[in-house]
Amino acid sequence: MKLTRTSIRLADGRELIYFDEREGADRQVPDTRDLGVASTSSQIRCDPLREEWVVVASHRQGRTHLPPADQCPLCPSREGRATEIPAADYDVVVFENRFPSLAPDPGEVADGGPFHRGPGVGRCEVVCFTADHGGALARLPVGRIRTVVEVWAERTLELGALEGVEQVFPFENRGEEIGVTLHHPHGQIYAYPFVAPRTERQLDVARAHREATGECRSCSIVAAEADGERVVATAPGWVAFVPFAARWPFEVHCFPTRHLPDLPALDDGERDGLAALLKDVLGRFDALFDQPLPYMLTCHQAPVRRDRDLAHAHLEAFSIRRTATKLKYLASSESGAGVFINDIAPEQAAELLRAAARKSS
Repeated sequence: MKLTRTSIRLADGRELIYFDEREGADRQVPDTRDLGVASTSSQIRCDPLREEWVVVASHRQGRTHLPPADQCPLCPSREGRATEIPAADYDVVVFENRFPSLAPDPGEVADGGPFHRGPGVGRCEVVCFTADHGGALARLPVGRIRTVVEVWAERTLELGALEGVEQVFPFENRGEEIGVTLHHPHGQIYAYPFVAPRTERQLDVARAHREATGECRSCSIVAAEADGERVVATAPGWVAFVPFAARWPFEVHCFPTRHLPDLPALDDGERDGLAALLKDVLGRFDALFDQPLPYMLTCHQAPVRRDRDLAHAHLEAFSIRRTATKLKYLASSESGAGVFINDIAPEQAAELLRAAARKSS
């Protein structure tokens, strides 16, 4: 898939990249805002009891929070109102977050004693899926979702090449119940200076399984689920299923049937398949209760510098909504002990999601 890529600088020096599905669009529109340089003070701290990294980014307290639609900073600029996107229209746009959790130069951090800390080196990007403020990823044409997949893959390569970056994590948060601060259809990409704790755990399990059997743990799961009762949907090169031990009321894992470390490793057919699968699965989410479902969509990829043969890339989509009017809260067992309690059997959730396709068609 060929996209036209145009990179500009915003008024405060941040990079913005237009990804156009056609040639000839004029994207050299200047950012006319008078912006001061945003200050960042990110640092990472290691939990000494669990040896897991935590990002401390107190400067984010002042970020934009749920502005009215006519004040949305992710809509295209128009006469009399300049936004984060200077052009009057766009297909897909990526830009550096003005309030990043991680930054290329977050400043020096003193380390010492029993507590280990370091600067929050990395990069946080915003990915706008469409110029339409009232749109949604699931309602976009498959071709546009395919563009988003292409952008995720390209940014994974570029961010993974930055000094100090160990893992690239694309994701989307959707819905006020999840905690979004902007309604415009968008996702984010974090370039972490460490391997995320959950990824570390998955790699440990994969390593032990390979040493014991010589096989990939994820590949064996995909094979076992492929024709089972928890399958929700399929697409060329992909299968989506509710996991056997689902933590969330509605949780779907999307796996490529081929063992691949990350999105850049997908061939064109697999990228087409992923776009079709995402439209299918997220459409079923909204059809469940005939209302937009709050969800998180996360992309799990191999670390950029190690264990790339162990990791099996996949995406996970899950919601905290358990009925049309009730949410799943992470109370003491989940938040304190890390033990999830699911109110819906995975097999029942899969059945409901399969039926949701009939309602949405």
